[in-house]
This record gives sequence, structure tokens and C-alpha cells, in this order.
Amino acid sequence: MRAGGPQALAAMLGDGAFTLKELALRPQQMFTADATLGSAYRDVVGRIHELRSAMDALEARAVTALAESLTLDKQAEVRAHTAHEESEVPPTRTLLREAASEAAREVSMLIGKSPAAAAYSLASQRRLVSDMPEMLTALATAQITSTVAHATARSFAPLSPEQRLEADRELGCRLPGLDAAGAETWDDATAAAIAAADPGGQGRRHQHARQERHLTVRRGQHGMATVSARVSALDAAKIRKRLSLEAERLRAAGDRRGHHAIQADSFVDTLIGRQEGMEPTTLDIGVIITDRALLHPGSGDLAQIEGYGTVPAEALRGELSGVLAALVDGAEEALGPDGPALRAVMRRLYTHPLTRELVAVESRARAFPEALARFIRWRDQVCRGPFCDAAIRQSDHIHPHAAGGRTCLDNGQGLCAHCNGKEQQTRTVRRVGNSTTDGHTVEWISRTGTRRTTRPRALTAPEPPRRSGAEGHAQRHPQQHAPPRRRASRRSRRRSSSRGAPDTPV
Repeated sequence: MRAGGPQALAAMLGDGAFTLKELALRPQQMFTADATLGSAYRDVVGRIHELRSAMDALEARAVTALAESLTLDKQAEVRAHTAHEESEVPPTRTLLREAASEAAREVSMLIGKSPAAAAYSLASQRRLVSDMPEMLTALATAQITSTVAHATARSFAPLSPEQRLEADRELGCRLPGLDAAGAETWDDATAAAIAAADPGGQGRRHQHARQERHLTVRRGQHGMATVSARVSALDAAKIRKRLSLEAERLRAAGDRRGHHAIQADSFVDTLIGRQEGMEPTTLDIGVIITDRALLHPGSGDLAQIEGYGTVPAEALRGELSGVLAALVDGAEEALGPDGPALRAVMRRLYTHPLTRELVAVESRARAFPEALARFIRWRDQVCRGPFCDAAIRQSDHIHPHAAGGRTCLDNGQGLCAHCNGKEQQTRTVRRVGNSTTDGHTVEWISRTGTRRTTRPRALTAPEPPRRSGAEGHAQRHPQQHAPPRRRASRRSRRRSSSRGAPDTPV
């Protein structure tokens, strides 16, 4: 096949496409439902997924080769037209830009995407092929989807080719721990890899991203539309929490609309100025950030916004520094005598020495107390169901309380409302691994035997494996990262108790 070149490959793919098309259009008895064939159909779906991933990787190489071939053809054409007039030869940059535009148009017409979308796809495919061998291999072997691969390649755009290779290697090392990761968890892993490859560029990338703030309105079906605003991560977290609290308040008062419908209506009412709009209020937003990231720019550490995920520390440092500013002119309150009595609560949190997860508290109640439930939300950030990045709505006992499961951090996980029906959706969900070395690992097993493992997001990049002696010492003495915990609130809240490391204010 390799000796035959692209012509032989195109012929083979054409034959395969014809066979698959015939099976899809005229299956006859191929897909007849049968209670004894569940595992066989499971294998078919798995092979289709593997084939699609391999085809996506193959397409990346083919599209890149097509673009480069068109570029060479464009250069030859220009040289032929200007053979006797060297002064008329356009600059190389202009020539490459025109060739890239032609290649994007060719790809657009081939695969049915808009020229803009085709140009973005072409750029990410080029990065995958030239600078990201680990991610291209993971795509070809069905360890990641094309959506993840292209999103990662787009995130790597600000990096140099050498930095992309380094970040790609970092992600390749973390692949086993991202087995059941959703899109947001992958975004966090990508951000951590970028920060490790170019820690000094974090502020520059954030400031560049701030210049892209915008609002778009897209037409929808059946008389509806979608309004999207690109704003800072902290403002987005505040907006979502404010709308969620308003929806919960109205539902508790008897409103029959759905939670998300109330959020949308409250957003419109407040923005347009209708009478039903929300009143101004002070929000309680959780931020987890290491002391290094807060006090020493350029350390490369990232921050976490509760319910949102990872953000560059640069995006939060200014606001947090304002909260921590010293009192001015002998004032007794940071905001003056007429301002709120409290702007922030700082807590010292402890992370696992190997996995960098938050550790550890316990309760004897059946329901998770608010302090323990919030600690679980800090640790998990988003729903722990495989590939689910929905907001956490419920704290779940991994081993059911009715079957003897404890109400503790180790037996708890944050889930969305759908994934909390795991007992009816799966064969089993259980804690696996050694908590002292593997962290909080949970295995989900479907009714047909598919296995996926989920883990909390690491607050900082995990360290390389240590020798046994060092591991034993680390297990006896959990590392104190002292990440200050900010809560913008009008009143202090009762501190949750901790088994082991106390949750004490800084």
C-alpha cells in the first residue's frame, strides 16, 4: 500500500467506503435486535470508534500533504510567471498566505465546511502532524477523539514548535489518567501542559485572550436564538452562579419552570431591564490558588474557579491582590465604614503529595453536610461521571449508604443529576486503587462490561514517581501547599472540620 502511494490508498478507501455504505443503506438482517447479541454489537460500536479515530488521524496527514502540495504548486506557478522579472516575485510571506488560502478553499469544498472552519481545521491538523506526535498517536489509536485532538492543537497555537513538542510530551505522559476525561477536564490538562512548557508566557497569553472579548447572536430553530459572550473566567463563574441561585430561589417559591429556563429568563429580564430582573447581590465564589501563583508571577501554577475549572493565575491575581490589600488611612474596614464587613475568607488547604488532590474530611450523617459537600465540589470541580463535564448538583455515596457506605470524602463524589442515577445505569461503580499513591480513583463498569476510571483534577502538575523511601515519608507527612481560598461574601461561614489536616484560615 505504501509503495502504491496516495493513488492506491484512495482506491482502497473507496472500496471500503462502498462496502460500509451498502451495509448502512441495506443492512437486511445485520442489525436485528437480539438479546443474545448485545456484546457483539458492543464490539461493532467499539471497532467503528477505532476506525473513525484512525481515519481522523489519516485525514490530518492527507490534508496536510494536500496543503503542502498546493503550496509547492503555487510557488512553481509564480516562478514560471516571473521567470524573467525577479522584481515581480511576491514576498515569501504573501506567497505562503495565498497558498494557505487556496488550500483552505480546496478543503472547504471537499469536506463541506465553511472556508473559515476549514482554515481552522487545516491549521490544527498541521500542528498535529508537525509538532504533536503524541497526540496524533493517541488519535490514531482511539485514546482520544478528533474533537479533543483539534481543541488541543488550537490551544497550542500561541506556543513555538519547540514548546508544542514539550507540551505534547507532557500530555502524552498524562494520557493514562485522562481515560474518562470530559472536554473541560481535557482543557485543564492542556492548560497545565502549556503552563509547564511556557510558564513565563502565561500573562502574555491571558492579555492577548482578553483582547478577543466579544458577544455573538446566532439564529436558532423555531424562533429561538443563542446569545454568547466571551468574558473573563471569573465574571463567567459569577454570572452562572447568580443565575443558578435565582433559579433555585424561584423554584423553592413554587415556580414551575425548569431550572435552565428560569436562568435564561432571568438573564433576559435583567439585561433588558424588565420588572422581573434580578436585584444586585454579593456572590460567594470559590477560588483555589497556590501561594506561589498569587505572590510570584511567572511560577507557572494555575488557579481553579469553583464550578468552572482551570484559569491562568494572571486572570485572578489582580482581583485577589485587591482583596488582600492593606487598610488605607487607618480605616478599620477595607471598604470603609459603610462597606461590607467582609470581602474574603482565606483558608489553608492541603493536597495529596503525589496526585495533588485535596484531602480529607468525614461525617457520620447520611446526607453530606454542607461543608463536606462543598469540599467535594472543590476537589472534583465538575461531574465525576465518565466523559461528563456537567456542573455538580449532588454529592453521591460511591458505595451506597444503604449498603454500609460511609459519609466521607473518600466515599463521596460530585455528580450531576443524570449521573447520580448510576445504580440504574451501570453494573457497578466502585473505588479502586491505593488512595495513598493513586488518589481518589473511581471505576465505572457498564452493563456490557465497558470500564472507565475517573479521577479528580490535580490542582498543580503531579510530580514524577518517587522512590519508596520518599513515598513513605510523603504519606506520613502530607504536603501543605497553602493555597489561599477566597470567598467574596458578606459574612464569615463556619469552618468545616478536617480529619488530619485542619482547614484553618491563613
